[in-house]
Amino acid sequence: MRSTRSRARAGLALAASLPLAAGALALGIPAAHADSDPHGRQTLQGTKPLWATPSADRGTVADSNKIGARVYLAGRDAKGLASYAQAVSDPKSASYGKYLNAKQAQERFGATKEQIAKVTSWLTSSGLKVTGTNQHYVTVTGDAAAAKKAFGTELHNYAKDGKTYHAPEKAATVPASLDGAVLTVVGLNNAPRLAHHDETLPGPSAVFRNAGPFSTYYGSNVNKDLPSAFGGHAPYAIKGYTGKQLRSVYGAKNFTGKGVTVAITDAYASPTIAADIQEYAKRNGDKPYRKGQFSQVLPSDYTHTGDAPGECGAQGWYGEETLDIEAVHAVAPDSDIVYVAGSSCQDDDLTDALHKVVDGRLADIVSNSWGDVESHETPDLAAAYDQIFQQGAVEGIGFYFSSGDDGDNVLKTGTKQVDTPANSPWVTSVGGTTLAVGKGDKYLWETGWGTKISDLSQDGLTWANGSFAGGAGGGTSTLFEQPFYQRGVVPDSLSKINGTAKPMRVGPDISAVADSSTGFLVGQTQTFPDGKVAYSEYRIGGTSLAAPVIAGIQALAQQARHGVPIGFANPAIYDRYGTGAYHDVTDHPLGRGQGIGVVRIDYKNKVDDKEGLKTTLRTFGGDSSLSATVGYDNVTGVGSPADTYVTSYIPGHRR
Repeated sequence: MRSTRSRARAGLALAASLPLAAGALALGIPAAHADSDPHGRQTLQGTKPLWATPSADRGTVADSNKIGARVYLAGRDAKGLASYAQAVSDPKSASYGKYLNAKQAQERFGATKEQIAKVTSWLTSSGLKVTGTNQHYVTVTGDAAAAKKAFGTELHNYAKDGKTYHAPEKAATVPASLDGAVLTVVGLNNAPRLAHHDETLPGPSAVFRNAGPFSTYYGSNVNKDLPSAFGGHAPYAIKGYTGKQLRSVYGAKNFTGKGVTVAITDAYASPTIAADIQEYAKRNGDKPYRKGQFSQVLPSDYTHTGDAPGECGAQGWYGEETLDIEAVHAVAPDSDIVYVAGSSCQDDDLTDALHKVVDGRLADIVSNSWGDVESHETPDLAAAYDQIFQQGAVEGIGFYFSSGDDGDNVLKTGTKQVDTPANSPWVTSVGGTTLAVGKGDKYLWETGWGTKISDLSQDGLTWANGSFAGGAGGGTSTLFEQPFYQRGVVPDSLSKINGTAKPMRVGPDISAVADSSTGFLVGQTQTFPDGKVAYSEYRIGGTSLAAPVIAGIQALAQQARHGVPIGFANPAIYDRYGTGAYHDVTDHPLGRGQGIGVVRIDYKNKVDDKEGLKTTLRTFGGDSSLSATVGYDNVTGVGSPADTYVTSYIPGHRR
């Protein structure tokens, strides 16, 4: 994964908000809100990060130090927004599906001109310079002395991860006279938030290619010469599944996503994307794109494009964009696709991209294959994201986020934790599976995605003990309480951890193919070692694949629903739990004790055989400490879409 602050591409596996009333409490939002104090100010809880502890305190920031911040606006009715977002999303509610258009949503819940003017006046009177204003936030710059005056707190330096960052010494406050106009402030801590600078995008990324032999479907090409595994010879990894195969196993039938628009948000924009997606469709039997079917909303400039620490590595995001678009089109070939680019992988820029989708009602479904670990999230930032997701929900827009590619994240961070924004109760967290598609595009089985890699011994006679190579993110949030739609589905053994009295939000919600050894074939223009730039294809996976696959399937389901948007999908997804709409994915689909795996042959230099080949056995169904079990689990959620999932959305259809 590639992080946003910097957010990471959630899964290219080539390898709290203001008080949200009844609706928010039902969704389990933590109590991070504005409380009045005796001095005529309101506290923006959550604006002091948890890492800003007394033991890490390295002293007060000099008054002259420069800061930049975003002051997010709460709008007319933050409590009402959350309540209405829940009501229109819950199939059991009388308001289900009674969405507002973007203009109606802004008029009912958005910030007023008077609120914006009051907030602006307060900020400037404190000595801060307003650098930008829109209906969502006011951006400011100034020195630490002005920030202290505005937000009622000193800024201190704190040690974190071997570096020093500044943060509020106590939670920020705002004048009570603003009457709740401020949602939160982001930017008073800088861990890390780099200065912006205009840049141009680099050219195509370095080439990656798969070596063979391959299988065209699971088990079509079984090796004969390598050591046996699990009582027999393992098949070679598939070359890469295509749209035809995924549509078949996930119950697409004759639905194509017609009349539905899917938005994809990522950072940056591949300069060759338009040509690449057409070439891919032509080569792999997908429908050619009709005129206007694919469009882009791009920023005026880009920042943090380099590969140095703290930068985003723009080229690496090209493959993410390519995968997302090609996967959605392969599954839902008639849906419109709009790519909305962030000018970097920083939170500010990605929230701007999401705001564009909501403000313009650009799409019904939004696929997002990026994220970060929960320990990097602060309640102020969570509040900003959740407000977007709630605004989208009242407009009938659903947000889907990859659950991550590092299982429980212990190997990556030393701490068992989930990913964000997939942890939000207001989004659909998409987990991953290992998928076997058989002859005739028949569904064989899935395991939870958790793969171990075993090297071939030097004498070629045995496989080494396997080590964890990657797996679907999932687990229990420490920030968000259990949302209403998970009650009665998610067991206490998963939702109550570390002695918590209240059940917490667990992810993922639903899942689809993610394992790179049973992954998807993609095609893009890449740069070869000799400097040549050319189109090429390769197999890829990760929950970065699962998210757009589920987005495509949801487009089919919306078409089946006679075009009525599904909106925030979790209540409807959990409403189908326990029916034939899902494959109940487990780690042992062939029986406990029966292992499953494939042989992979890879180029050591990732391009050709000049530096030799690497032969490994990839064993399935072992995701760190997470397990895919019968019923809901923290690897695959309620399961993957089965043959009747899409048709279950046909009005009046019995599940």
